[in-house]
Amino acid sequence: MDRKRIVALLVPVVTLAACGQPDPQAVTPSPTPTVTAPSAPATPASPTPPPAEPTPAAAATPAAASPTLTPDAERGETGARDVLLDFARAIELGRVDQAWALLSPADRRKWTRPAFRALFADLDRPTVAVPTGVIEGAAGSSYYTAPVTITGTDRSGRPVRIEGEAVLRRVNDVDGSTPAQRRWHFQSLSLDWTH
Repeated sequence: MDRKRIVALLVPVVTLAACGQPDPQAVTPSPTPTVTAPSAPATPASPTPPPAEPTPAAAATPAAASPTLTPDAERGETGARDVLLDFARAIELGRVDQAWALLSPADRRKWTRPAFRALFADLDRPTVAVPTGVIEGAAGSSYYTAPVTITGTDRSGRPVRIEGEAVLRRVNDVDGSTPAQRRWHFQSLSLDWTH
């Protein structure tokens, strides 16, 4: 064969190979092995590291990153619900320490960390419902009150229902108030087993 004809035959094959498309006229290769140029050694995929145990600082962070709110939304009902939903997600994801860290100091004294864990220890696949609540203002503060219902099953498969109420508070932009006081935070939480 002359050189022009060989080039003319190879161009479509090379073009198709470059596109990752099979050559419709390609001949099935013979079973004899072919030699290819060595390529760079493949880098083994690194395994995903196991999740780290939560540190005390991590226990105070929300269960999932919430979107950043505008200052007006942060001060309003949306900001209050954001904190309440962080609490609900933490319970549902089994991150009870994170939910506990969101509670008020008084509620953390009422339920020590081990006591709060014990509330959910036998609860399989908990679901937390936090319907829309009511926002009210009084004496320089805003309060958001919402019902909380936690359902699941115990280890015997029986349905479990825990009902209560969450009250969140934020100090309105009062002179002398701290940034922490001006953010929504738990004022109180009540939870009662109703089975």
